[in-house]
Amino acid sequence: MKNTCELQGAVSSGKSNRCVVLPADVPLLADSLEPTRNHGWIPKASSPADLIIQVDHSSFHLHKLAMVSRSEYLNRLVFQGGCNIEISGDILIIQIENIPGGRKTFELVVKFCYGWKIDITAENVAPLYCAAHFLEMSEELEEGNLISKTEAFLSFLILSSWKDTFRILKSCESISSWAKDLQIVKHCSEAIAWKACSKSPSATTYDEDYSKFDNSWWFEDVSKLRIDHFVEVIQCLKRGGTKSDLVGSCIQHWTMKWFSQFTLTGLDKVTPKHVSIQLHRVSTECLIRLLPTEVNSVSCNFLLHLLKAGVMLKIDLELLCVLERRIALMLDQCSVSDLLVKKQGDKGSLNDVDVVVRVLQCYVCHISKNSKEKMHAIGRLVDGYLIQVARDKNLRVESFKSLVEALPQDARLCDDLLYRAIDMYLKAHPELREDEREEMCKVLGYHRLSQEARVHVAKNNRLPVKLTTQFMLLEQVNMKTRSVTSDEPNYRRTHTHTVIRVSTDFERRNINANEMKLMKRDVEVMKSQLLELNTCRIKLQKQLRKRCIW
Repeated sequence: MKNTCELQGAVSSGKSNRCVVLPADVPLLADSLEPTRNHGWIPKASSPADLIIQVDHSSFHLHKLAMVSRSEYLNRLVFQGGCNIEISGDILIIQIENIPGGRKTFELVVKFCYGWKIDITAENVAPLYCAAHFLEMSEELEEGNLISKTEAFLSFLILSSWKDTFRILKSCESISSWAKDLQIVKHCSEAIAWKACSKSPSATTYDEDYSKFDNSWWFEDVSKLRIDHFVEVIQCLKRGGTKSDLVGSCIQHWTMKWFSQFTLTGLDKVTPKHVSIQLHRVSTECLIRLLPTEVNSVSCNFLLHLLKAGVMLKIDLELLCVLERRIALMLDQCSVSDLLVKKQGDKGSLNDVDVVVRVLQCYVCHISKNSKEKMHAIGRLVDGYLIQVARDKNLRVESFKSLVEALPQDARLCDDLLYRAIDMYLKAHPELREDEREEMCKVLGYHRLSQEARVHVAKNNRLPVKLTTQFMLLEQVNMKTRSVTSDEPNYRRTHTHTVIRVSTDFERRNINANEMKLMKRDVEVMKSQLLELNTCRIKLQKQLRKRCIW
C-alpha cells in the first residue's frame, strides 16, 4: 500500500474538505475494529490481542506490533515500562490520560496504525495532529507517519479554505494548550487576518465568493470565535496594519453578538447557565484591552454598553477608569442617541442612566477645565438626554436628580432645556412629594431662564409652591425696576449700578449737592418699593397656600 493523501470534495463548494489517508505497507494484523458492549474496541483478527490501551473509559484490545511500530511514546512504554502500566497474564494494559481529542481521535490513530483507510476532515485534523505529536508518531520511525500526513492537510486547509479555517479553530477549543503550543491557532489567525485584509476576498478563498460584500464581509464568521481565538485574530489584524476603525467595528460586532447571548440581571443570574461569571469578567477585560487606541475607532454608545457590563461584572477598577475617561473625551462629539443604553429586564427604567452619570462625573473631575465651549456643548447634550429619559415612568427620582446635578451650573448658558426636562419628569411622576419636587427644582435659576420660560413657570402648577412664589416675586421686582427706569431716563440702572456709576463719575467731575440729593431721594424710593414688593410676596404666598389646600 502506498503513501498517499487523497483529497475529496469540491473546494469551490461550502462543504468541508476531506483527506483519505492510505498508510504505507504494514502487516495486516486485523480486518476491522469492532466495538464491544462495555464501551471497548477489539480488532477482528486471527491472532489474539496482546495489548490493551484504556482511553476515556474505553478499552482498545490491540496488537503491540501494530502500535509500537508507529508510536515512539507507546514503544517506550511497552519496552521500558511506566507507572500507568499493568500486566495481566500475557496482556499488557496501558492507561493513557489527556490524549488530545480523546477516544474518537485515538480510534483514528488505531486505524492508521493498522493500515486501514481513515478520513481526515477540518473537524478532526487538529485533534489528530495534536494526538500524533502526543504519541510521537514522527518520520523518524517510519516515512509517511501520522504527523507529516496531518500537518500537510492542515496547512492545505488553512491556506486554501476560509470556512475550514474556522472549523479547525472550533475543533481547537477542546485542545487549547496543545493547539497553542503547536501554533495551530496562530497559523489559523494569521490566515484569517490576511484574507480579511484582502481587497478582493473572493480571490483569497476558494470556498465562497464574498465579492458582493463590503469590507466587513468577514465580521459574521469572526464573531463566532471564542474569546481567546478572537483576540488572536484581532492582534494579527493590528500587526497587519488594518485600519483602526475596521478593527474597532469588528470588536463591536463580536461584543454585541456576545452580549445578546446572555443576560445579566444580577450576579446570581447569568444565561447560558454553563458560562460562569468569571468567564464573562475576563472576556470583558480582554475586550477593553483589545480596543484600538485611535480616536473614534469605536462608537461612544458601544463603549457605554461595555462600561455597563464592566460595572455589573465588577471588572478591574483601573480598566473601568480607563474606559470612563475614554468615553468622557468623546462626549463633545456625541449625540443624544449615543448615550441611550437600554436596561435589561422587564421591570425598571428603560435606559441605564447611572452609567451616563459615571461618565459625566469623570468628565467634571478630570476634563471639564479644558474648554468652556466644550462644556457648553456637553451641557446641551445632557439636557437633550434628560428630555429623552424624563418620560420614563420607571426612572427613579434619585437617578434623574443625579443626572441633573452631574454638571456644574456654568455648563449651561440657559436653563430652558433643563426646565423643560424637569417639567416633563414631574408630569410623568405626579406621585412625587413636595420636598422631592423642591429638591429637584433647586438647580433652576430665574436669571438663566428666558422670558417665555418664566411666563410658563408662573402658570405651571406642577412646580413646588416655594419655587413658583420665588419666581413670581422676582418677576414683580423686575417689573417695578423696569417701571422706575422708564420714568427716570437719567437713571437707567438698578440701585447697585447707580452707586457704581456715581463713584465712577465722581472721579471724572465734581458732583454738586443737588445731584446728590436727587440720588438719595431715588434710593429712598427704591427702598419703599422693595417694602411694598415684600408685602405683595407675603400675600401671594398666603393665596398660593390656600389654593393648594383647596
